[in-house]
Amino acid sequence: MLDGVLKKRIDPPIAFLAAVLCRRGVGADAVTVAGLVLGLAAAFAIAVGQLWLGLALILVSRLADGLDGAVARLTRRTDRGGYLDIVFDYIFYGAIPLAFAILDPAANALAAAVLLASFYANGASFLAFAVMAEKRGLSTEQRGKKSLYFSTGLAEATETIATFVLFCLFPGHFAVIAYVFAAMTAWTCVSRIRLSLQLFR
Repeated sequence: MLDGVLKKRIDPPIAFLAAVLCRRGVGADAVTVAGLVLGLAAAFAIAVGQLWLGLALILVSRLADGLDGAVARLTRRTDRGGYLDIVFDYIFYGAIPLAFAILDPAANALAAAVLLASFYANGASFLAFAVMAEKRGLSTEQRGKKSLYFSTGLAEATETIATFVLFCLFPGHFAVIAYVFAAMTAWTCVSRIRLSLQLFR
């Protein structure tokens, strides 16, 4: 929902940082891998109770996630890079709720499971929609040039990261926040399914 608004604000500084990385010979795939490593480090920090460190690593990880595409556009966009970006994003999105479940299983495990289930369903609807859109020759650059069709919704990357930040700032309210975002994610999934029923025959 907020990705398009945020993109207009962060594109200039992201492009500047990407140009710096390109001049130093850093490739897009290396940035993608760094983003995953930082994201998994964030999950580990959270699982052992280092929430402020986890928060910092989440933010740096997502900076890397924004930079890899910008670096690719300045050098060479590849299918491999697009594939790694998508897969590593989903690994990261699953790791953070899991970390909070490990941190406090009694309080967080059920809410984390519900949130992860909503992520699973939404991810399936997103990727299936992208496959069908590619088959029909549909394209969009509403979120910039991507390796596949990005259908929008109520719960997108910006909302997900904001939710993870709230988890770190208010760990005692993890369950409530998780249930609310799971509902938003489920709504996004249902909306995408409804859209697919209208577009695909």
